[in-house]
Amino acid sequence: MMHMTFYWSKQVTLLFDAWKTTTWLGYALTLLACLIVPAFYQYLEDLRVRLRLASSAGKAAAASDPIETPFLRSKLAGGGKFSVVKLAGAVIFAVNSAIGYMLMLAVMSYNGGVFVAIVLGLAIGYLFFRSGDEEVSAAVENPCACA
Repeated sequence: MMHMTFYWSKQVTLLFDAWKTTTWLGYALTLLACLIVPAFYQYLEDLRVRLRLASSAGKAAAASDPIETPFLRSKLAGGGKFSVVKLAGAVIFAVNSAIGYMLMLAVMSYNGGVFVAIVLGLAIGYLFFRSGDEEVSAAVENPCACA
């Protein structure tokens, strides 16, 4: 039975039919996973933003002295249309987007414990990975959570 309102129970089906909990141990392990995955989501977002900052700093350094910058280093620093840094940023963005949509679907199970675990995981991940550097948060130009 699919719930359409929040409920509190150890019996939950999360994301897949094979992921069903019937015992307290299974429910506790599910909540632990729902706590760790959002923290990893925040870590990946921080990594993507730092990669973008490093890429823009590399572009600024390459533009300031183009004679002494080797050709390969400028390509790796994001000089071309398809660079290693841009490819890595795109892969991180894709993985982060997939994790974000999976978290949204997990919340849509309407289990109260799953909801609380995901929100706590996001808060813990933000605290550990994204709340320390003001210059990193100022560099992000898009306020959308998924961008």
